[in-house]
Amino acid sequence: MKYLTLQQLMYYVTTAECGNITEAAEKLFISQPSLSNAIHNLEKEMGIVAFIRSNKGVVLTRDGEKLLSFSRMLLEQADIMKEHFGTGEKRTPKFSVSCQHYSFAVNAFVDLIKEYDADQYSFIIRETQTGEIIDDVAGGRSEIGIIYLSENNEEVLRKMLKKNELVFEELFIANPHVFICKEHPLAKKDIIKVEELKAYPYLVFEQGEKNSFYYAEEFLSMLDFPKNIQVRDRATLFNLVIGLNGFTVSSGVIDRKLNSESIIAKPLDVNCYMRIGTIRKKNIMFSKYAFSYMEALKKHLSIVLKYE
Repeated sequence: MKYLTLQQLMYYVTTAECGNITEAAEKLFISQPSLSNAIHNLEKEMGIVAFIRSNKGVVLTRDGEKLLSFSRMLLEQADIMKEHFGTGEKRTPKFSVSCQHYSFAVNAFVDLIKEYDADQYSFIIRETQTGEIIDDVAGGRSEIGIIYLSENNEEVLRKMLKKNELVFEELFIANPHVFICKEHPLAKKDIIKVEELKAYPYLVFEQGEKNSFYYAEEFLSMLDFPKNIQVRDRATLFNLVIGLNGFTVSSGVIDRKLNSESIIAKPLDVNCYMRIGTIRKKNIMFSKYAFSYMEALKKHLSIVLKYE
């Protein structure tokens, strides 16, 4: 088998992202036959069919998706290595993180952008579904993911992480809290019992096709509550918390600038915990932007947890 080249991988990634060989060839400034031949040789070397071809373009096969993940990772690692040793061209700052809906993750992202406030940069933060976070990191679309594990979901999520060659690194352990508005009938209680919440709407982040308890961001199962509302974004959730006397359950780490001063967190009376942490690909070298983001995360958490 011939040695793979970074150029082959770049051709492959570009074709996969364009979904069309003609468009990819134009973007790469090479002829369509040359690109088709390069893709064919790569498939032959890997012993797979990477694309299903049609008149409309190309679609990745399952093997093709796996190859795309490895290709992205190798290209990114090559760029990081060049940047580290100062042998490559100056790169546009580039970083992506996928996370559950945590204010400290957003605050750390703000710090990252301020630190690298260059003339050009390409930073992405995706507050998204748990399954997509795992897919983003596994597929090389994000360097870092942020999720939580508990005794309720850990067995299932650990299997998913292992299957995708991801590792979980704990940031902190949190006791579950109820997020409610400060005018809520339960707002004056020092601690809230699960039974006391059943009269109110339970607000949760929708998880798409993987909408099971194991992928939920919230600590309590929707099955235990008669009133459930699923939402896709933070602003909608907190508007409903205020407007409907609803509630959600999370870590208790709250930022009033991001989440509204009307929202408060109260401890939930359960004998369980949430282990909030990051996920990343095994055996990869972080970019300097990922290192900076991790430092910003730890800084914000040390400040918030100090006053919890």
